[in-house]
Amino acid sequence: MRYIIFLLCFPVMTFGQLSLDDARKLIQDKQYEKAEQILSDYVTTYQNDKDGLELLGDAYSYQSKWDSAIDHYHKLTQLESTNANYHYKHGGALAMKALRGSKLNALGIIGDVKDAFLKAAQLDPNHIDTRWALVELYMQMPGIFGGSMSKSLKYANELQNLSKVDGYLAKGYIYEYDDEPELAEKYYKLAIEVGGSITCYDKLTTLYENQKQPDKAILNIEASGQQHQRNAMHYQIGKVCAEYNIQLEKGERCLLTYIQNHTAKDGVPKAWAHYRLAQIHKHKGDKNEALKWIDKAIVGLPKIEVFKEEKKSIQNL
Repeated sequence: MRYIIFLLCFPVMTFGQLSLDDARKLIQDKQYEKAEQILSDYVTTYQNDKDGLELLGDAYSYQSKWDSAIDHYHKLTQLESTNANYHYKHGGALAMKALRGSKLNALGIIGDVKDAFLKAAQLDPNHIDTRWALVELYMQMPGIFGGSMSKSLKYANELQNLSKVDGYLAKGYIYEYDDEPELAEKYYKLAIEVGGSITCYDKLTTLYENQKQPDKAILNIEASGQQHQRNAMHYQIGKVCAEYNIQLEKGERCLLTYIQNHTAKDGVPKAWAHYRLAQIHKHKGDKNEALKWIDKAIVGLPKIEVFKEEKKSIQNL
């Protein structure tokens, strides 16, 4: 009898596992609606299966279906109240709902967001993502609701104890947000020294661009390129040159190199490089060449309004 029961149960268990594996693959391939359909059926059958609930919550999150994601993550925190990651995901979905909704609704949610992240941090002293969330939350939250730079720095220090790179990046973020660019620059440079990742370089480049320091931005992008040898560097340099009307010859060379070596993994479509070349030639006063490149940009991405606006600007030269 036990053998018969085993044979009857085995196909169901195998089907359930296949459903989860299929859903994971669909999420990995960014086919979130299909994953949602499979997982919805799965959790109807296995209502308390934590893997299924978490994956379905993730599928909802990727589609910005925050209410549904919140419901599933909240159920997970009830099924396993000591799991830090469940509380972190619950807090993250709540935070996204707060950001997307009205200010009045956000005020009603913010306390739950904070409680979820604090619970996750308490449960797991090594949970890096939770501490990042708290750094950003305390910097962005109004003081009347508990927002505080000192609290944000507290979690940045905890991050630094877990990972120096994350700690330095968090402090760079805090000081950039607090409009203290010199301190932000200091910590982003420390992050580059310790980690040297593309993210570290990009944070410093963005700071320089925001501070209207294009020459520093270009030098930092070039340093990043020496370290990582990526084609995207050429677009970044060309973009800064075009936006600030500086080092135009270098900008043109870099954009042409970017176009020549472009692959899908570079991220930015070639049409944007065409647009930047049009800007550079507009700065040079070469109307015909500028029109040639802006027309290429529009052909490549015909729905981008800024390209059409740039063409009108060039035509008025």
